[in-house]
Amino acid sequence: MPELPEVETVVRTLENLIKDRKIIKVNILYSNIVNMDDQKFIDILTNQSFKNFKRRGKYLLFELDYITLVTHLRMEGKFFYQSSDDVIGKHTHVIFDLDNGMQLRYDDVRKFGRMELMELDTDYKVFKKLGPEPLGNDFNLAYIKNFIKKSNKNLKITLLDQSFTSGIGNIYADEICFRSKLLPMTLVSDISDEKWLLIIESTKQVLEQAILNGGSTIRSYTSSLGVTGLFQLKIDVYGRANQKCHNCDDTIVKIKLNQRGTHYCPSCQKLK
Repeated sequence: MPELPEVETVVRTLENLIKDRKIIKVNILYSNIVNMDDQKFIDILTNQSFKNFKRRGKYLLFELDYITLVTHLRMEGKFFYQSSDDVIGKHTHVIFDLDNGMQLRYDDVRKFGRMELMELDTDYKVFKKLGPEPLGNDFNLAYIKNFIKKSNKNLKITLLDQSFTSGIGNIYADEICFRSKLLPMTLVSDISDEKWLLIIESTKQVLEQAILNGGSTIRSYTSSLGVTGLFQLKIDVYGRANQKCHNCDDTIVKIKLNQRGTHYCPSCQKLK
């Protein structure tokens, strides 16, 4: 599933490709992707232009002239920027014809992705009950201590909780735990203030490095906009079960934690 760095990469790439382009026509090939009547969706977006490109958690926010197009890629959603002459793929579900003869196509093998329209003045700080952005100043020690004061959850599942902080998924949760030198099953109630400060720092480092490298192109997520995610070359634990740790040469372990595949180094990471 695309996580914060991959979504940020898509947003930045699309801004370079389609900023100020006008939507001439919309073709919906699979209705369930859109959260309203197909024709209403088409009528609202036709003749509007892409103006601003933003991200909130794992959501892409395309601000047009009078409305915001909000998209969640879910498991395998992708955008393709293609010529109208290109063959339409069997997993293409929404096509936006642009005023330069190109098309923005939404492709989704599993059909889990969703699109909806929201007002331009929507307050995205309280959007979808998402927690603060992990790269922002609101993700700080005071906020974290207040959030976890009655929690008995472990660190990994807390990092994955989108109401705690938005945009982190399985890949980066494992990497953050590793950089923080804590085991994923560590209870948040056992983590000291000093360790939380390290978690905050590690979170920002991992995500910023991933964004700089175009995200991770692994498993089901691959770039479709000519950008190759290179962060997988810098991953320490995720997807490296039974391989040697980069730091200590111990073997990376994979377990199931809260039904999620979880990777860690038994030597570099501790419970406290």
